[in-house]
Amino acid sequence: MKEKIEIIKDDITNLDVDVIVNAANKWLMGGGGVDGAIHRKAGDLLDKACRDLNGCATGEAKITPGFNLKAKYIIHTVAPVWTNPQVKDKENLLRNCYRNSYKLALENNLKTIAFPCLGAGIYQVPIDVSAKIAVNEAMNNALNFTKIILVCYQDNDYEYYNKYFKEVINEKDI
Repeated sequence: MKEKIEIIKDDITNLDVDVIVNAANKWLMGGGGVDGAIHRKAGDLLDKACRDLNGCATGEAKITPGFNLKAKYIIHTVAPVWTNPQVKDKENLLRNCYRNSYKLALENNLKTIAFPCLGAGIYQVPIDVSAKIAVNEAMNNALNFTKIILVCYQDNDYEYYNKYFKEVINEKDI
């Protein structure tokens, strides 16, 4: 099972997988960080496809074609804004981002999936929370996929994700 999960330091827009997951905003209209990079590289047709989806609630997921990306599809999901005191049950909302993305990928018969560090950028999800949820959900879904890639852009994120992944593997002795 652990061989189906890979943690890499890279630009998610370069990956040749069935689907990449986008750390989107609720309007699905591009922005900064990974969201902006995906929109720039996928091209103008992505903007139109996202407008047609009429936004996305926090914790939910929606799918579009990958357009100019190597990935065939993009799943857009919205993480909770960690610093917003009005948002309750943030960890569960973040967990739902992963769960709903995996579910949507399976419904579309997609077998290779790549996730960025959801919410760890401008939404300020602490990296320890981000890593634990990402790794645990990857472990829970590994049997359903050929490959799950957790993509880190920053060195610190990459180190933390790997550290936590090794802890989980040692705990479960797999």
